[in-house]
Amino acid sequence: MADSPPQIGFLLPLNDKFEEDTSKPQLPIFQGPNFVGRSCIPVADKRLSRKHLTVTASGDDGSADVVDGSNPIVVWSHDQRKKILSRERGRINHGDIIELIPGHYFFKYVTLATEKKSSSPNKEKRTLKESSELCEDEVQCVKRKRQVSDDEALARNLQSELYDDSLAQDNSSEGIRHFNVANKKLASTFRLLRVKGLPTWANTSSVSIGDVIQGNPLIAVLSNYMVDIDWLISACPTLKKVPHVLVIHGESDGTLVHMERNKPANWILHKPPLPISYGTHHSKAMLLVYPRGVRIIVHTANLIYVDWNNKNQGLWMQDFPWKDQNSSSSGCGFESDLIDYLSTLKWPGFTVNLPALGNFNINSSFFKKFDYSSAMVRLIASVPGYHKGPNLKKWGHMKLRTILQECIFDKKFHKSPLVYQFSSLGSLDEKWMSELASSMSSGVSTDKVPLGLGEPLIIWPTVEDVRCSLEGYAAGNAIPSPLKNVEKDFLKKYWAKWKASHTGRCRAMPHIKTFTRYQGQDIAWFLLTSSNLSKAAWGALQKNNSQLMIRSYELGVLFMPSLIKPGCEFSCTDNVNSSQDKDSKPSGSSDAKRTKFVTLAWHGSKNTDSSSEVIPLPVPYELPPKPYSSEDVPWSWERRYHKKDVHGQIWPRHVQLYTSQDS
Repeated sequence: MADSPPQIGFLLPLNDKFEEDTSKPQLPIFQGPNFVGRSCIPVADKRLSRKHLTVTASGDDGSADVVDGSNPIVVWSHDQRKKILSRERGRINHGDIIELIPGHYFFKYVTLATEKKSSSPNKEKRTLKESSELCEDEVQCVKRKRQVSDDEALARNLQSELYDDSLAQDNSSEGIRHFNVANKKLASTFRLLRVKGLPTWANTSSVSIGDVIQGNPLIAVLSNYMVDIDWLISACPTLKKVPHVLVIHGESDGTLVHMERNKPANWILHKPPLPISYGTHHSKAMLLVYPRGVRIIVHTANLIYVDWNNKNQGLWMQDFPWKDQNSSSSGCGFESDLIDYLSTLKWPGFTVNLPALGNFNINSSFFKKFDYSSAMVRLIASVPGYHKGPNLKKWGHMKLRTILQECIFDKKFHKSPLVYQFSSLGSLDEKWMSELASSMSSGVSTDKVPLGLGEPLIIWPTVEDVRCSLEGYAAGNAIPSPLKNVEKDFLKKYWAKWKASHTGRCRAMPHIKTFTRYQGQDIAWFLLTSSNLSKAAWGALQKNNSQLMIRSYELGVLFMPSLIKPGCEFSCTDNVNSSQDKDSKPSGSSDAKRTKFVTLAWHGSKNTDSSSEVIPLPVPYELPPKPYSSEDVPWSWERRYHKKDVHGQIWPRHVQLYTSQDS
C-alpha cells in the first residue's frame, strides 16, 4: 500500500472573535489536494457543500492554493480581505484566515514547518493558545498606543454629534421636514425611501415599497440585481394579486435555485445576457401596467429587506396614459430611451389578455402603446457591449454627454463643481476620471459658451461613518470597496465626507447613487441612477474614442432644465384628470415656465423669477461637500477593524455580504 502524503499543516477552527473554537475539530492538510466542506466539518448548514473548497498544499514552503466551489469564500491575509468568487484561485500562507461562507465558518491556516521554525530546541513548542495570547498582547499594545488619539477623535465626534443635535432643534436645519411636493410636481423630483430608526421628521415624504406598487396592476415587470422573493411578497402583498409578473434579475447559483423553487406559478424569471465577463444586470426599475396606463419607477434599492429599511435610497416615478390610437403623435426622447433599453434585455415574450383592452404580446414594443410626452426626465442607461457608430452615444457616460450637450444652463454654472456619490468603487485611473469628467461637464450657458470642466468630489463614507451608523460595521457589507481600489494615491484629492444632517440621514449609510453639477444650493442637473463609479457601469472609450466598452446593465433618470409639460398630474391609481394639468401651460406657449432645481437647503424666493418653476430635489447629502481631513480614512471592507461599533461588534462579522458588483 502506498505511503500517505505528508501532513503540511492544518486548518484551526475559530469563533467570530477569532479565538480557537474547541467545539470543532482541526482539519489536517496534507501535501496535494484536500477537500474541505460538510464532509469533514460537523454542521448541517446546506450552504456548505460537501467539497466546498479545495486546498492544494505544497511541501516547499507550506503555502497552499485554494480553489472555491460554487459559492464565494473570503481570505484574510496581512489584514487585507479578499473575496474569491466561484471557481477562482487564491493563495494562502501560514496565519491566513479563511471564511468558508462570508461571515461564517472561520479557519486559520497553520503550517507545521512554520510552527517548528518558531520552536526553540531547548524549550517546549509554544501552544496555539499561547500564540493566540501573544497575538492578542501585540494587538493590545497597538491599541494602547492609539488610545490617546482615539479618545481625542471620540471627543471630536461627540462634539460634532452635540452640534448636530442642536441643529436638529432648529427647524431651518431640518430641510426635509418641509419637503412636501404637490402631485403635479412629483414627476419633476424624486423621493427618499423610508429608513427605520430615524426621527419622524426625517422620513417626511419618504416612501416604502407599498407606496409605489399599489392599486390593481395587471402586469408587473420588476428589474433588479438582488431579489428576495420571500421578503418581496410579504412586504408587498399587492404582488400576489398581479396576474403576470416578470422578474429581470442578476442572481445566480443557490439564490437562483431558491427563487425558482419558491416563486409563484405565474411569475417568470429572466436573467439578461452578459456577453462581457465581470458584468452584471444591475438596473433597478419597475414597470407596472394598469387599466389606465403604465407606471415607470426607477430607483436604487435591491429587492431585499435591508435596502428598503436601513439605507439611504432614492426613487423616481411617473404615470403615463395609454396612447390615443387615433393620434398621429410621434414618440419622444423618453420613449426612445425606454424602448431602446428594454429591447436589449431579450426577455421571453408572453401573451396576456387584459380585460377590456384585448390580447397583447408583452415584449419591448408593447411599451410603445403609452404616451410619454409628459415625461419630466430622460433615461440614462448602460448595456453590455462594444458600442460604436450610431450606438456610441446611446449608452453610458456618452449618452449623458450627448444629452447635456443639448442643454442650456444658467451662466452661474460655468466651471461649477461636480459630485460623484455612490456605494461601490471600481478600479479607476486618472485617464478614465478625466474622460468621465468631460462627459459630466458638457453643456453650454445662455450665452452659448461651453460650461467648461468641473472639478469633481467623491462623497464616500469614512470608517467612522460606518462604525457609528445605524447598522454599525454591518452597513459596510453594502459598500463594496477593495483596498487596492480605495488606496490609490490619486483619489485622495477627491474624497469628501458623507454628511446629511438636513435629511436626518448621517447615520443611514448610502446605497443611493447620484451624480450632479451644482453652484451653491442651485442644481444644474441631477442624475439618480444604479451606476456606481466604475468603468463597468459607465463604459470606457477605446480605439481612439471610436468605441465604448460597457460590461453591465444600469439605469438612471436625469433631471435637467426643461419646460413644465402638461399631463404630469396623470395617475394610474387616483381618480384625477388624465388629460392635462390645468395649471400648466402648453409647452409651446410664450409664458411656459422652465424648471429650476434647488436643494432642500436653498433659501431663495420662489417668486423672484416668473419664468422659472422652482423644483426642490431631496439631495440627501449637504452641498458643498466637505473634503476629508487628515484623520479621515475611506471605508474599505477588506481591512480589519478592532474598535467596536455601535452594536459592540468588530469587523469582519458579516450579517449579509453583497458581491463586489453590487452596488
